[in-house]
Amino acid sequence: MYKATVPACEFRLTLDDTMDDESEIIEHHDDEEMEKMKTPRNVSHSFSESVTPSERDGHSSTQSSHRLLAYSDALISIIATVMILPVAHTKFHDNEELKESIQMLLTTKIGVYLITFLIVTVAWAAHIRLFQVIQRIDDTLALLNLACMMLITFLPYTFSLMATFPNNSLGVLLFCACVIVIGLIQAVIVLYGFSRPFLLNEHIQMSDNQAFYRHHILKVIMRVPIICFFASIFSFIFFQLSYILLALVIFMPYISQCLKWVRNKAIGGQEDDTSDPMLLYTYHPNEPLSKERVEAFSDGVYAIVATLLILDICEDNVPEPSLVKREFGGSLVAALREYGPEYLAYFGSFATVGLLWFVHHSLFLHVTRATRLMGLFNTFSLAFVGGLPLAYQLTHEFPRGSRNELEAVQISCVIIFFAGLFQLAMWVTALFSERETLHPYVRYGGREHAFMLAKLALYPCVALATFLSTCVLSRFSASIFHLMEITVPFAFLVLRLLVRVALAVLRCLFCPARTSTGDTLVEEEDLRLPFNDIVT
Repeated sequence: MYKATVPACEFRLTLDDTMDDESEIIEHHDDEEMEKMKTPRNVSHSFSESVTPSERDGHSSTQSSHRLLAYSDALISIIATVMILPVAHTKFHDNEELKESIQMLLTTKIGVYLITFLIVTVAWAAHIRLFQVIQRIDDTLALLNLACMMLITFLPYTFSLMATFPNNSLGVLLFCACVIVIGLIQAVIVLYGFSRPFLLNEHIQMSDNQAFYRHHILKVIMRVPIICFFASIFSFIFFQLSYILLALVIFMPYISQCLKWVRNKAIGGQEDDTSDPMLLYTYHPNEPLSKERVEAFSDGVYAIVATLLILDICEDNVPEPSLVKREFGGSLVAALREYGPEYLAYFGSFATVGLLWFVHHSLFLHVTRATRLMGLFNTFSLAFVGGLPLAYQLTHEFPRGSRNELEAVQISCVIIFFAGLFQLAMWVTALFSERETLHPYVRYGGREHAFMLAKLALYPCVALATFLSTCVLSRFSASIFHLMEITVPFAFLVLRLLVRVALAVLRCLFCPARTSTGDTLVEEEDLRLPFNDIVT
């Protein structure tokens, strides 16, 4: 039908392929919109016939939970991020070996910060799943949620006690008490929601197994408070074990899945395969999370980290009037010139935070559904993004050319490397279930696949190259690091051009000339196979 030797036909073929891709995307969005438009009509019609008059009155006094969820996401993102402040504001002395100080930080403050950050995000993920079940609220639910948020905002104080007195059990006790009460409040919310079915998810409203769902959700919610209860007991006996139990809370879903897989292999059983549309409150890595709430929480973390950087500038880099008059003859310009490296570190750190957000935004622009495993990698990435204020403090804290400055720059490279690496891990995770999680044009072999991969790999590669360069050229470590921060934004501007050139070179080197258009179509069809099929 088409001849590969005729340029016009080649153009028409390319145009047809592009139109097919675009029509596939449009159909995908149209299907989503039709599902959103059809489901509420059918459900609301059948449900309105089944409720009693008192339930209709209660339903009229409820409202959508969107604003409550936005407030909760903003609050939790702030609480999770400000936990880095006790670590970032640790003061060092010029005559103090940074290596010894960092060892102390890693074993106490940074370790407790990471555990607490991850546990706060576990509470936030539980909040997501809870309000995927309960989709409308009334005054009682709003007040219960406020009580839950109040306890979450108290967690930074318990973190400060745990970091300052790691061998004292009081901090662990307060932290565990907060988590236990939060779990109990969530259980009350579940019981209250199931007592008024018009507040629930549409699938649960129409289900005949509401008692089963209520029992299952309560069982999952109470596992975390039970673990924290045992952690509080072991804080009196062997406090190191209490920290291990708190870390178990983070990885409990994945440990449960591994144990279930081992049990099924050992006894020859099969995993439960249910056609029930209710997929919430499972421990499966592909359990869906609200993509919008993941984006909102992540945006909050990035915005707060960027704000913390300028707060440090306002606090530390405004000289006293008496000092300006005494040492600089009243010249404010001369006094501010002394803070030149701090300004350079600030703009470089802000650019790093902004570009990491840009990569995260680009990734979720192409994601159709977030899974639990993607949420875990996103949490790890945000935990390292939260450490960027510490990197900013360290890069200008010590004299130029000193060993402390070299180690501070290397720590900053490690923080940036892992922040970008876990973003790349989210992309790889999405590829393994790409038909459910990615738009067609960014799947393996799609038009934007290579460009998206280059975006995600840029920061890990640059941070690793900077780290290795500082090992060889230790005297210029700060200059190399600041040069990296300044040049990466320009690399993003020309990245698409570089990717196209690289792909063209690879085609010339490894792809021989195609003899027929049919072969080309077969190759393009093979490239669009799912990523997990190709790996298999």
